[in-house]
Amino acid sequence: MDKTDSTISSKGRAKWDAGRIPDLSGRTAVVTGANSGIGRVAAAELARAGAHVVFAVRDLERGRAAAAGVRGSTEVRKLDLAELASVREFAAGWEGPLDLLVNNAGVMLLPERRTRDGFEMQFGTNHLGHFALTNLLLPHITDRVVTVSSGAHRMGDGYVHFENLNLDGIYAPQRAYSQSKLANLLFTLELQRRLTESGSPVRSLAAHPGWAATNLQSHTANPVSRVLMAVGNKVVAQDDRGGALPTLFAATQDLPGASYVGPSGWGEMRGAPTLVGRSAAASDVEAAKRLWTASEELTGAVYSLAGAVR
Repeated sequence: MDKTDSTISSKGRAKWDAGRIPDLSGRTAVVTGANSGIGRVAAAELARAGAHVVFAVRDLERGRAAAAGVRGSTEVRKLDLAELASVREFAAGWEGPLDLLVNNAGVMLLPERRTRDGFEMQFGTNHLGHFALTNLLLPHITDRVVTVSSGAHRMGDGYVHFENLNLDGIYAPQRAYSQSKLANLLFTLELQRRLTESGSPVRSLAAHPGWAATNLQSHTANPVSRVLMAVGNKVVAQDDRGGALPTLFAATQDLPGASYVGPSGWGEMRGAPTLVGRSAAASDVEAAKRLWTASEELTGAVYSLAGAVR
């Protein structure tokens, strides 16, 4: 897509904003969780720039309501990332090239619960669902995959609990969320390694929104956390439009594979998008390979470019 200087000033959003997205006419994008928050904004801006955007959502009614307010070419398709059968059905229904996949949907700080397939909900939805979706759609993808992670990947225990991915007996909402966001970055890293090794031009990138005021925080398990989040949304956070900028930057600018984009302001909380760092654990090549192997075993979705559209 568009070539640009990836070194962005920390002086604010005006240095790069959605108005600088290049013409995307003729391109097709899928955005998971596009019915609200930064996913809705990202989908709307991609459509405004000329892309045909598929809102991949769990709730079709809410997805249609979100798409109805968008200027541009859109459609809404059912996708429940907490159910592998739904992921497989979505992928099986895809035909033709797909320029851009934005793995945006997610859940945050939930009480302990399981996906339809028995996985811890945050790990199962945020990582395994997107892992399976990406692998199943990969032969169709022509340009890039952008996966939304979080600064929270630095929190929790700082590593993936490979011997206890469901966190049985040690579950805590923050621990589970942090593990899932760390998994997002390890997935991005290993996907890019495999693409490069295969000689594919497709790129794998990651982004995080900083602190964006969305409805995600309202679903946290702890009522005290919900109050603190609400205060933070008013005092610290940027709006969902600002929070979507790193995703849009990663989705449309000429960046190296495995790049990680986030806000340029203090603490990466808000500001114009720029390339940002990640924890040592998120850069661990061996952990990324191990996670990939485990994820293939759990989902049955195996990396393959057979029959790739080019």
